[in-house]
Amino acid sequence: MQVEDPSPLRLQQDGPPSRPSNTPAGKEAFDLWIEAGHTEKHYWLDLWRFRELLFILAWRDLAVRYKQSVAGVAWAVLQPLIQLLAFAGIFGGLADLPSSGGAPYAIMVCAGMLPWQFFSTSFSGAGQSIVGNANMISKIYFPRIIIPASSVIVSLADFLVSLLILAGLMVWYHFLPTWRLLTLPFFTAIAILTATGSGLIITALMVRYRDLRIVVPFIIQIGLFLSPVPYSAEVMHQKIGDSLFLLYSLNPLVGVIEGFRWAILGGDAAFFNVSTLLSIVVSALLFAGGVAFFRKTERHFADII
Repeated sequence: MQVEDPSPLRLQQDGPPSRPSNTPAGKEAFDLWIEAGHTEKHYWLDLWRFRELLFILAWRDLAVRYKQSVAGVAWAVLQPLIQLLAFAGIFGGLADLPSSGGAPYAIMVCAGMLPWQFFSTSFSGAGQSIVGNANMISKIYFPRIIIPASSVIVSLADFLVSLLILAGLMVWYHFLPTWRLLTLPFFTAIAILTATGSGLIITALMVRYRDLRIVVPFIIQIGLFLSPVPYSAEVMHQKIGDSLFLLYSLNPLVGVIEGFRWAILGGDAAFFNVSTLLSIVVSALLFAGGVAFFRKTERHFADII
């Protein structure tokens, strides 16, 4: 063993490093570094090295959620389908709200409900992820951001499954998408940034303030009606005018949902450039702020939790 002085202290064997016999070929051999500030300096490298843990946690959460349920993975379709039927009956039938882009009202609501469902489940799941994995936090080291990120991956998997509802509605109504459908991954990426940034903030806050677990469902319920899910943003624009609509568009989900509708409905569906631009900016700021806030507070998780 050779000890280099001054610090950092590195533990390594004399001579050229050799790969252990039980290490598969092509696998990277890691050195053990004892260095002040090493965790801060190499955080993102550690995140890459622990990437398998991210998918293991996501797979575990998916298995726990559906393994002992009667309907299994079908719940990923049934939950948004029931909500879709409720919205179509109440807002489309009783309230007689107009659709957008000339598409059937059910397709319009589904195109807005799917990204909202992804955001709400990511926000709720990430918020309780750190507290729910307190035993891991207090025993071993790994980048803590992996835990809420795995919750977003689980919600993304549910989102991809729930796209079957949209495909089924298009077949039922004989509605064909246009080339705009190719832009759907772009708006999905914005939704992922929004969900991840807000999820990191709420999970960091919930470690210290456990009462937030009661507030989160209320935030989700209010956010549902503050986002253009059962109605189009064009209706809101006509009701509140340009100035208030600009303020309303600071909700990043406004641009995300309308972007989904623009990509899916085609035709004359409205595409608010201001909303989309604000969504991109706010989502990027929310993601950067969420990462910075989470990184600032995670060093105290083991002490608080």
